[in-house]
Amino acid sequence: MNSKFPILETKRVILRQFVNSDLEYVFKGLSHPDIIKYYGISFDSIEATKEQMIWFADLEKNENGIWWAVCSKNDGRFLGAGGLNDLSQENKKAEIGFWLLPENWGKGLMTETMPLIFNYAFNSIGLHRIEGFVETENYNCKKALAKLEFTLEGTMKDCEIKNGELISLDIYSKIVAK
Repeated sequence: MNSKFPILETKRVILRQFVNSDLEYVFKGLSHPDIIKYYGISFDSIEATKEQMIWFADLEKNENGIWWAVCSKNDGRFLGAGGLNDLSQENKKAEIGFWLLPENWGKGLMTETMPLIFNYAFNSIGLHRIEGFVETENYNCKKALAKLEFTLEGTMKDCEIKNGELISLDIYSKIVAK
C-alpha cells in the first residue's frame, strides 16, 4: 500500500487503498447486473477487471481521480468502492462515483461514506464543486444524493447511448460551504 494514500474512516467503515486481494470483489461488483445497470463500466472476466484495479489503486497512473475500497471497520470485509473521477485542479471540481455490493444496500453506507470523500475533496484537495451524473431512471441514487444535499441542476436529455439506447442524465452538484 502507498503510505501517502489517505485512509478515511467512520464508526462502521474504513476507506483504504485497493489491494490485489480486492480483485475478486471488484469483479463481483462490476459484473453484477444490478450494479452495472446504472454504472458506466462493467467487466466480463477477472482478467479484464485487472486494468480497473490498476486504475483504482495507483495514484500516479490515475492523475484524474482517487478511489477507495470501502470496507467494514469491524471485520475488514469489502463492501464496495467510492471516489472521484475527472478531477480538475484547474476548475476545482470532480465527479463522484460510488457502488456497493448488493448485500450492503439499504444500510445507510452510501450516506455515511460519501461525506468522507466530500470532506477530503473540499479540505485536502481544495475542490469547490463535486458533480454527479445520474441516469434519469436511477431513482435510488437520486434519493441518496438528495439526502446528501446535492442540488439537481438539470437533465441532459438523450445525451448518451448505452446498450444501443439513448439515455438521459440528471446533473447534480455539491458546492463547498463558504
